[in-house]
Amino acid sequence: MGKLFENTENKYAIIGAGPAGLAAAKNLKECGILFDGFESASDVGGLWNIENANSTVYQSAHLISSKRMTEFTDFPMKETVADYPSHRELRQYFIDFTNHYDLYKDFHFNMPVENLTPDGDDWLVKTASGSFKYKGVLICNGNLSHANIPSFKGSFDGELIHSKSYKSAEIFEGKRVLIIGAGNSGCDIAVDAVHRAERVDVSVRRGYHFVPKYVFGKPADSIGGKLTFPRPIKQKIDALLLGFFTGDPENFGFPKPDHKLYESHPIVNSLILYHIGHGDINIKKDIKEFAGKSVHFKDGTSEEYDMILLATGYKLNYPFIDQELLNWEGAAPKLYLNIFHPKYNNLFVLSMVEAAGIGWHGRGLMSKLVAKFLFALEKHPEKAKKVIDSKANSFPNLNGGYKYMKLDRMAYYVHKDTYFKELNKHLKMLS
Repeated sequence: MGKLFENTENKYAIIGAGPAGLAAAKNLKECGILFDGFESASDVGGLWNIENANSTVYQSAHLISSKRMTEFTDFPMKETVADYPSHRELRQYFIDFTNHYDLYKDFHFNMPVENLTPDGDDWLVKTASGSFKYKGVLICNGNLSHANIPSFKGSFDGELIHSKSYKSAEIFEGKRVLIIGAGNSGCDIAVDAVHRAERVDVSVRRGYHFVPKYVFGKPADSIGGKLTFPRPIKQKIDALLLGFFTGDPENFGFPKPDHKLYESHPIVNSLILYHIGHGDINIKKDIKEFAGKSVHFKDGTSEEYDMILLATGYKLNYPFIDQELLNWEGAAPKLYLNIFHPKYNNLFVLSMVEAAGIGWHGRGLMSKLVAKFLFALEKHPEKAKKVIDSKANSFPNLNGGYKYMKLDRMAYYVHKDTYFKELNKHLKMLS
């Protein structure tokens, strides 16, 4: 742990020690910018530290993107790490990253931030140990910790939990289980459940595009990339290729997708369709209502269950700061490049972005931009002014021409190549 709260007026505060927080710490350090890190858990890793009370990973959790497409560019994972690492391997990866860049001494662990408020030109960070003034704040507490729990008509008399609370398939032993939601976590957990449960059903509202983890014996996300096509052609070609490997999801009982490929996050799972095809998992329609242990579906059918697991995703949550201070609009803060506050030049969010293939190298690039910006504020204000003027006047379109679905979780989704181009453009402004 770092020395407690020395000269905080000359430092920046980093909230969170997951991938974004560690990337921020590493880049601030390389730019000679002083900081203190705050982490509510006892160690680094964020959600990949399963011992973290806010972790949403479960015993069988693995990356859905391959290690080479996810790792920090300047800190590759070891060759001995699996193509799709487990949460155990990833936790060790972040521990190794922290040791390599000597960051442990700069973080205060078991130290959640309770409140964050402006104090003149600075920010007041309140913790259980008191309130301390900082030059600015980098919010890096992730986007997958606050459960999205929808409401349903009626009541269910069995066990009902959200996937955030799920850790091990033991809870399904001998039970009739309904999983609501077939996103990546829902499909992973359904595959877990078939080995323990008496029955496994999955309720879905809409269709999905499925991507296998391996194509021609290699991680699917590592295939291609040498040839680039215009967006509409790429969508058609990739959808056609996926059909060869996964077949038509409608043949497995899923609704027809109401969106084109890449307009929502695809399901990366090689086993869910396998188990559906073998009768281990049954696809059910959307929920009409609960009644005791019965669940009535919108197609007029009903089934009885002992347990319902809500795989209904997560909402952005920054409980330590008022939404108004984050320029919140709709489901997410409206920030320049999903990072910069349009008004404050010392408040940043470094975890509010999702994109196919963005990986932790994306978080590294984002935090590098913020570090360079803060360095320029101190040493080259004329360069920093270019970014300040840009964020005050317009917001670039980051969707790359894709028509992303109007869902809360897509409110901060970007097209990776378009986003990286903008980040690099802004880095040049500061060079």
